Amino acid sequence: MTDRPLERMTFTVPQMDCAAEEQLVRMKLADQEHVKRLVFDLSGRTVAVTHAGDSTAIERAMRELNLGASLAGREAVDADDVELDANDAQQRKLLIIVLLINASLFLLELIAGFLANSMGLVADSLDMLADALVYGLSLYAVGKAVAQKKRVARISGYFQLLLAVFGIFEVLRRFFGAGDEANFTLMITISLIALAGNVASLLVLRRTQSQDANIKASQIFTSNDVLINIGVIVAGVMVFVTGSNLPDLVVGAAVFFLVASGAFRILQLAK
Repeated sequence: MTDRPLERMTFTVPQMDCAAEEQLVRMKLADQEHVKRLVFDLSGRTVAVTHAGDSTAIERAMRELNLGASLAGREAVDADDVELDANDAQQRKLLIIVLLINASLFLLELIAGFLANSMGLVADSLDMLADALVYGLSLYAVGKAVAQKKRVARISGYFQLLLAVFGIFEVLRRFFGAGDEANFTLMITISLIALAGNVASLLVLRRTQSQDANIKASQIFTSNDVLINIGVIVAGVMVFVTGSNLPDLVVGAAVFFLVASGAFRILQLAK
């Protein structure tokens, strides 16, 4: 039996902007056995699918993701052009390092957040957890069956959503008068430590000069974490200046909603 010729289909995916959507695409196409390679460009919102199978089935699968995917182009591909990245082992090692940093900062900020009565710190810790869950899921998914990937994604999504809902209710409770004033000194100190950790992660990731989608997604996540760290620091300063917990609650609520949004994305991944 003669193998079918290879074809590269390039899709624009307007709603694909982070690793959660990337994993959603990977899982959707995981049972398409003729797919040879997937190349993601998160900044450009595109994915190139190299395959030797039914193009109609691939188009249908991409549309079913409800991410706005549309076929932008297609071309024949020589077998020699389909290469696996030579740096897979190095990239996996880097993702593990970033995962460990995020997990450590999650624990540090969560504990400090409750000690400092700061919803900003607690929310930032859950954002770190959300990133760690996505990185961990990406690493776990390598070589695993689709059912196993979806089971882990579902557990991670519900856990993350539960924490986000708890955080939002806690913000509301404190907004209506419960809870002590936030300790702005501890808020700023821990946020500076988290900021240093995220900047270190970003430097490690950018040093590779890799165009791999997981590395690029990690850079985007870590850059966002840096901005959130700065937001918590600003909130700590505002708590000191105003003598009010309101800046801390505003930052906390905003980040909790981001975490909840990430949880829904992961749960969509597990369908």
